[in-house]
Amino acid sequence: QVKLVESGGGLVQPGGDLKLSCVASGRVFSTYAMGWFRQAPGKERELLVAQGVSGDTPYYTDSVKGRFAISRDNFKNTVFLQMNSLKPEDTAVYYCAAAGAFRTLVDGRPNYWGKGTQVTVSS
Repeated sequence: QVKLVESGGGLVQPGGDLKLSCVASGRVFSTYAMGWFRQAPGKERELLVAQGVSGDTPYYTDSVKGRFAISRDNFKNTVFLQMNSLKPEDTAVYYCAAAGAFRTLVDGRPNYWGKGTQVTVSS
């Protein structure tokens, strides 16, 4: 079992930055592919970024490419999402996810989900 706990969400003005954290507990963190999803009101949950085990080139969806960046600290069992140049359309609940395989993460079928953290971009 892997438990994921996100933090770092909040209210930010358009053009601002925010960094989300996700701490994992349980099984060996470094062997899991990690990713971030989000779900806006009335919309389906969407994959933002996925990264395989350490060193793999991340996959980014087009809407966040160049603005968001994933990183992970395997010693602290933590994955981060740095979000820059935020837009009102980035408003959503952001979820951390872990999967035993990169493919299942990209397919939207991770093994584990966090409970999410709200990000609101508004002036």
